[in-house]
Amino acid sequence: MPISENMVQEIVQEVMAKMQIADAPAGKHGIFKDMNDAIEAAKKSQAIVKKMSMDQREKILTCIRKKIRENAEVLARMGVDETGMGNVGDKILKHHLVADKTPGTEDITTTAWSGDRGLTLIEMGPFGVIGAITPCTNPSETILCNTIGMLAGGNTVVFNPHPQAIKTSIYAINLLNEASLEAGGPDNIAVTVEKPTLETSNIMMKHKDIPLIAATGGPGVVTAVLSSGKRGIGAGAGNPPAVVDETADIRKAAQDIVNGCTFDNNLPCIAEKEIVAVSSIVDELMHYLVTENDCYLASKEEQDKLTEVVLAGGRLNRKCVGRDARTLLSMIGVEVPANIRCIVFEGPKEHPLIATELMMPILGVVRAKDFDDAVEQAVWLEHGNRHSAHIHSKNIDNITKYAKAIDTAILVKNAPSYAALGFGGEGYCTFTIASRTGEGLTSASTFTKRRRCVMSDSLCIR
Repeated sequence: MPISENMVQEIVQEVMAKMQIADAPAGKHGIFKDMNDAIEAAKKSQAIVKKMSMDQREKILTCIRKKIRENAEVLARMGVDETGMGNVGDKILKHHLVADKTPGTEDITTTAWSGDRGLTLIEMGPFGVIGAITPCTNPSETILCNTIGMLAGGNTVVFNPHPQAIKTSIYAINLLNEASLEAGGPDNIAVTVEKPTLETSNIMMKHKDIPLIAATGGPGVVTAVLSSGKRGIGAGAGNPPAVVDETADIRKAAQDIVNGCTFDNNLPCIAEKEIVAVSSIVDELMHYLVTENDCYLASKEEQDKLTEVVLAGGRLNRKCVGRDARTLLSMIGVEVPANIRCIVFEGPKEHPLIATELMMPILGVVRAKDFDDAVEQAVWLEHGNRHSAHIHSKNIDNITKYAKAIDTAILVKNAPSYAALGFGGEGYCTFTIASRTGEGLTSASTFTKRRRCVMSDSLCIR
C-alpha cells in the first residue's frame, strides 16, 4: 500500500533531521565496540529486568510501541536508503504492524492443575540474555519485534545485525533503550556492536552467558546456530507457492496474490514466490494478472535475460533483491509504465526464476493438469522448508489435502500472504518464523522456559 510522493515530501525534513542521529559515533544507548562488553551490559540489565513486575515490563513495552509509531517513517526510509531494498510506504505499514500487533506480557501465561493431591503450576520464566542474528531484509522490524517479545518474557537481547543494515539497526536499538529509560527501566535491554562481523557472531554464539540463540535469515546462518551446541530458534528460508484451483474466485485470487507478492517488493519471507494453477483456469488467471493487477507478461527472451541478471553465475544477485518490477526490467533494457508492479510468465516448476527464492516481485506460473498435480508440484517447489504456503480455493477437501501435504508453519487461504502477519487477517505479528526448529510464529512465550511448581496435598480448596 504505497504512500504518495506528497506525503513523502512532507516528512523528508523531519526524516533527514532524525537520520543524522544514526550517523552519530558510537556511545549511544546499547552500542558497544566489543561484543563481550555488549553481552556483559545486557547481563547486568537482565538482572534488573527479571526482578521487574509484569506491569513494569508492560510500561516499557508501551513506551517502545509509542516510539516505533513515532519513528516508523524514519526507520522505513533508513532501511530503504541503507539496503536499497523494499519501499518506504510498505515499510511504514510494517513498523505500525509491529507496534500494534506484537504480543507483550499478555502472552506470558500460567497453566494450573488442582486436585486431591494439591496444586501444580507451569510458569514461563526467562532464559536470561538471548543472542539474536537479524537480516538486512527486515532489519529494524525484526529487532523491534524480537525485543518486545524477549523483554516481555523477562530477557534482554544481544543483536548481531546484518552488516548491510547496521545504521538502521543501531537506530532501532537506541530507540529501544531510550524507551526503557523513559519508562523507568534499565539501559541496555537491547545491545549490539558498532561493526558486526562473522567473528562477533561467533563470540556471541559461544559465550557462556548466552543460553539461547534466535536466528532470522538464510539457511547458512540458521545452520550455524543449530551447530552452536546451544538451544536455537531458527527462522530460515522459504519459497512459498500459491496454489489456485478451479473453484477459486479467480479475479480475487489474482489480486490477492499480486498484493502479497509485491508488498515491500517481495521481501517478507512469507510472500508468494510462485503460482501453481490447475490448467483449466490458467488463462483466466493470467488475464486478470495482466489486465487488472498491473503485471508485465515477460517473453521467453526477457525471462532468459532476467535469469542472467538476477541469478548471475547461478547465484542470487543481491543487488536485485527487494527491487521493484520496473527497476528489474530496466536492468534488461525494458522500459514499462509507472504502474507496473509485478513480472509474470508461465513456465515449468524447474525454471530457475520459479524454483529459486528470489525475494523480488517476479511470479512464475506453473500449469498443473489437476489439483493433485498442483499439490505435488507445490510441495516440490517449497523444497521442504516447511515455512509458508498459500491456496485459493472454495473446496474444503482440497484445502485440507494441500495443508497436510505442504506441512508449513503458515498456510494462508484466500487472502494475500501478509494476512498471516495480522495485516488484514486475525492473529499477532512476528518477523521471526521458526519453521526449521518448529516453533512457528514466535512471540513472547517462545522466548521463555517452562518451570513446574508443585504444592503437594495443599492449596486445593474444592
